[in-house]
Amino acid sequence: MSVPGAPATGAGPVAAVDCGTNSTRLLVLGDGRQLVRLMRITRLGQGVDAAGVLDAAAIARTLAVLQEYRGVLDRHGVRAVRMAATSAVRDAANGAEYLDAASHVIGVPAELLSGEEEGRLAFAGATSDLPPSDGVRVVVDIGGGSTELIAGTGRAIGVVSLDVGCVRLTERFFHHDPPLPAELAACDELVAAELDRAARTLPALEGGGLAACLVGLAGTVSTLSMLDQGLHEYDWDRVHHSVLELAGVERWCATLIAEPSSSRARRPGMAEGREDVIAAGVLVLREVMRRFGFSRCLVSETDILDGLAASLLGAPGSAR
Repeated sequence: MSVPGAPATGAGPVAAVDCGTNSTRLLVLGDGRQLVRLMRITRLGQGVDAAGVLDAAAIARTLAVLQEYRGVLDRHGVRAVRMAATSAVRDAANGAEYLDAASHVIGVPAELLSGEEEGRLAFAGATSDLPPSDGVRVVVDIGGGSTELIAGTGRAIGVVSLDVGCVRLTERFFHHDPPLPAELAACDELVAAELDRAARTLPALEGGGLAACLVGLAGTVSTLSMLDQGLHEYDWDRVHHSVLELAGVERWCATLIAEPSSSRARRPGMAEGREDVIAAGVLVLREVMRRFGFSRCLVSETDILDGLAASLLGAPGSAR
């Protein structure tokens, strides 16, 4: 397999692996189309916010999934792979040990992305199949450990990474199931402070609802789209580029926060392993839409994986 980060040469599929805080995902592209897209909830970031290290059991779960993915890569004859890790590994004192182990399994060096690199790749992936626009687009990528807000036109022009991912917030604040009012208030306070920081760091976010399109990424947003549409099974064509209205996001946020995770788990469309953290993720989306004046959110199923894969193909506008 070729060195990651450089455009691949020759014929054959390319692949991207995203080692996220909550999920580990794989994308294989070949002949100009998606051959494989897989997601496994591995919770690599379990306990990182409090302990500052990756848990041994979480590492083992994730490496087991990477071993599965290695088999997929071999079966498809993948010629180049780019594998990246994000928030949980950035925060962990033993992150380098995980990167070494992951690199050994997949066979290419695992990259540790900064928040800005993560955001630029997410923007490239999320906007890759949108029509050209003269207006500013804002992408919100709600991960397990962090949330990236990216503003741009044809390319990302500014990125801010916030420590308000759905796993981090759940572990830090939600000590009861469902969370108590005081826990919600503390969570809201941190999210509001982080969004104020985002506005100071990236002024293009302010007033964006009047002139910009908000594009939402990652498992929280995709699952919320399925809940909102009443989908019992995942359907790419119905989720990708569906629209979430602010009123619906607010309604779902209130509903999910008020019920225990066991009830959320029984809802059609809820991915196993997401029921305990989705309420915090939807809270983040709600506050982003409120704070920056967005009445609608376009759901995108193309994201950082697509940005990573596009960088291997040397696609115009891809982030490296």
